[in-house]
Amino acid sequence: MASAATAPPPPASTPPSSLKRIVAASLIGTTIEWYDFFLYGSAAALVFNKLFFPGSDPLVGTLLSFLTYAVGFAARPLGALVFGHYGDRLGRKKLLVLSLLLMGGATFAIGLLPTHATIGTAAPVLLTVLRLVQGFALGGEWGGAVLLVSEHGDARRRGFWASWPQTGAPAGQLLATGVLSLLTAVLSDAQFTAWGWRIPFLLSGVLVMVGLWIRLSVDESPVFKAALAQAEARKSVQDGAAEKLPLVSVLRYHWRDVLIAMGARMAENISYYVITAFILVYATTSTGLSKQTALNAVLIASAVHFAAIPAWGALSDRVGRRPVYLLGAAGIGLWMFPFFALIDTGSFGNLILAVTVGLVLHGAMYAPQAAFFSEMFATRMRYSGASIGAQFSSVAAGAPAPLIATALLADYDSSTPIALYVIGAAVLTLIAVGVAKETRHRDLADVDGEAGAADAAEAGAGTGPSGVALPGAEAANDSRPADARTV
Repeated sequence: MASAATAPPPPASTPPSSLKRIVAASLIGTTIEWYDFFLYGSAAALVFNKLFFPGSDPLVGTLLSFLTYAVGFAARPLGALVFGHYGDRLGRKKLLVLSLLLMGGATFAIGLLPTHATIGTAAPVLLTVLRLVQGFALGGEWGGAVLLVSEHGDARRRGFWASWPQTGAPAGQLLATGVLSLLTAVLSDAQFTAWGWRIPFLLSGVLVMVGLWIRLSVDESPVFKAALAQAEARKSVQDGAAEKLPLVSVLRYHWRDVLIAMGARMAENISYYVITAFILVYATTSTGLSKQTALNAVLIASAVHFAAIPAWGALSDRVGRRPVYLLGAAGIGLWMFPFFALIDTGSFGNLILAVTVGLVLHGAMYAPQAAFFSEMFATRMRYSGASIGAQFSSVAAGAPAPLIATALLADYDSSTPIALYVIGAAVLTLIAVGVAKETRHRDLADVDGEAGAADAAEAGAGTGPSGVALPGAEAANDSRPADARTV
């Protein structure tokens, strides 16, 4: 263990102007990445069934199109593992730059991809490969973006500041839907299907250049730099003390927190993709509304969603992460039957109301999630822990959500099974968050520090991973790396 002389000083508080620049860098980067990811989802619902899966029944073609959409989610856990590992060893900033390059490159390539009519079955195969790259990149993006903000200071308002990278999701949705809505408004269906759909994908190349310029201008997380210096100091006097495999430590010491994070994501992830992706299918096939009308409704609701997320994040700083999250999970479950009932009226106003209320309730889960997950894990394994908890659940939640909803609609010709599907996810999230501990008062700079272990030993009792109590002597003599001892 490092002596007092070799221990690095605690990280300095980040000036407000620097913090705002960090928030802007994270927000712009996540907006671009979500733009790329959501653009695919919208295109899958609108044109990919015709361009890459021709000859199928329209609903079957949509199912196949959503299947390639789901493949992107399957790659997200792998991205979480790889980016989390190197993000905990090399830093948040380097991996965020790489994720942006991978996502932007894959999206730009989709815009150049020949269709089935040109190269046959190779077209959907290449589309699937590029979707895998998108998912891999996004799996590493989320954890790094929220940690870069969470670890830069202002613990009293961490929920508010960390919620801003979360607004990248509705901002990306807003941007993707807005571009598609504009193109479908000015182009005929034939023009949009022939070449117009490529424009939003090619636009990603310009956006990535802007995002890279901003991300390269920010500093590495001071909390991470302090933890890395501390690990190096320990290593100089205790061989092997530095964390070699963050993933192993996460699964050993934080497995309960990973399971809680995965459960917390179920209702949030499933409801979002039902409300924003599946709705483009449901509104056009079941109510006769045009795709332009459905896109406009999502566009308006996404703008409200963007504004609601920081408000929910600020509320979580006052009342706690868990109460806000539980409110959102319960609310989204209760809203599902009114949600479909409003859409079934065929009224544009009711469609806007249904989607807007749904996304506002979703925001109550999504806003505190960044700070909540960050506060669960120790610094030297935080990127891995937060990313694994967030992205592994996406395979069972967001990935199949539009696919399952479309299949339920095809089998039952009713929205009732779809509503029950989302309600079941809400129940799982209520259970997961209900058994979690409140994290609002945790200090990210101290959560794995030497001082915390010393204080616990002096008090005669310590706290192990996930709040498991340790006797005082056992806590004081705990042989695990300090990085793995959480308060």
